[in-house]
Amino acid sequence: MHASDPFVAAWKADVITNALAAHDLPTPLRLILSSAPRTRRRATLAGTRTKKGALVGFHARRSDTIVPIRDCTLLHPSLLETLPALEQITRIGASRAATLAFALTLTDTGIDLRVTGGKPLDGPLRAALPPIAQPFIRLTWEDEPVFIETPPTLTVGPARVTPPPGAFLQATPEGEDALQAAVAEATQGAKHIADLFCGLGTFALPLSRNAPVHAVEAAPDLLAALTQASNHTSGLKPITTEARDLFRRPLLPDEFTKFDAVVIDPPRAGAEAQTHEIAKAQIPTIAAVSCNPVTFARDAKILTDAGYTLEWVRPVDQFRWSPHVELAAKFSLPHIQS
Repeated sequence: MHASDPFVAAWKADVITNALAAHDLPTPLRLILSSAPRTRRRATLAGTRTKKGALVGFHARRSDTIVPIRDCTLLHPSLLETLPALEQITRIGASRAATLAFALTLTDTGIDLRVTGGKPLDGPLRAALPPIAQPFIRLTWEDEPVFIETPPTLTVGPARVTPPPGAFLQATPEGEDALQAAVAEATQGAKHIADLFCGLGTFALPLSRNAPVHAVEAAPDLLAALTQASNHTSGLKPITTEARDLFRRPLLPDEFTKFDAVVIDPPRAGAEAQTHEIAKAQIPTIAAVSCNPVTFARDAKILTDAGYTLEWVRPVDQFRWSPHVELAAKFSLPHIQS
């Protein structure tokens, strides 16, 4: 945190450059976009009961120890304002041997909270929670809703999405905007797009303004949120969805025949098996999004060995003062102009 912004930006660019260089790949890096301090809109805090009450904070690195926080230069201030309520929830909802996990999400309509690891949600606990959970618009205990004051909604491109409790989304609005812009640029002019590991529609919804999108994701609740949002948004091209574990059952080349662009945004492990199938299919354009430059470089090597050109890489830093960095990239086949 003592380092200057230019130093940190150069360091994170080097993380990507070194990962690509390990596979003898070019490094056509664009300028990095860094999210501002105090803009992170999601976090998972831990809570445990103590002899004097409750302790809420972050886990220490590689430890079960909980470090209390009263300020954080990463999180949006609204999330920090919930700490007193989280401490009260810990006192009544945690057993002495358990640690609660609080998944907090700042949405357009307020803060959404999902609690896991707590006591069974019996009648007394269900009755005790709402009066002390005023900072939240929705409270979910494990997978069971306790109350909803206002449905949490997120603006995703042209649509309004109600995320499932604890759903993944990009860490900051600025980071999401930058990744969406990069993917839109990479797929510009595409007539039919496949969006793999689509989540709740971070890319599918904005892209569907210009082209039909087939969205594939393993989690049915995320696909349900995407479908509901698209059904209530006018002016979109059709979005079809498919619930599928792309690690166990990647899409095969004959399933890509109608697509001229693919968006792929896998977890940190990357998508080695799926990338091999995309390479065989020879789809003209690929927009790749990654939160792990090492696995991105591994998968990029598969594509370049199959004849693709890595045209550009856009670094996006949503995780200030950490070694993590995200990126978006465009691959194309030289003999096919996209």
